[in-house]
Amino acid sequence: MSEKTYVPEGEVAPSSQIATTIEALAATIRARRDAGEESYTHQLLYGPADKPLKKVMEEAGEVGLAAKDVESELVMLRAMEHHAHGHEALVAAAGERVDACTDHLRYEAADVVYHLLVVLERYGIDLDEFAAELNERMTDEERPSGAVRLKQGHVKRGK
Repeated sequence: MSEKTYVPEGEVAPSSQIATTIEALAATIRARRDAGEESYTHQLLYGPADKPLKKVMEEAGEVGLAAKDVESELVMLRAMEHHAHGHEALVAAAGERVDACTDHLRYEAADVVYHLLVVLERYGIDLDEFAAELNERMTDEERPSGAVRLKQGHVKRGK
């Protein structure tokens, strides 16, 4: 587990944090089909198609920009580590900027995943089908044993 994360006291960690979280988020998104118009997710599921599609593109762009920020700060930190002997406070401040940019990247990445899951739900692609698509992209050696696969007529590569 990352030094930035924790499991609340008294709770038992699931065997896969990401799988459990993605499944819970997908279930929440699916449940929002029955929510009212006041629900942002409901609006994305039933409103104009452009709204969730634009959000995926917007958030993906923000991930790219956030990643560039992390990269820039890492370059500066490495340079300072090599040339700032005796200026530990400057190096520490640069490290804090890298950390803040990394936190922002994680935040934007979560936005992409949320909006992508909304789009998948909107168009009837469940997590198993999505997992099967990802599994098709791995070699037999890389793919987990027992992993779901797409039936042959549904394996598509590009348009």
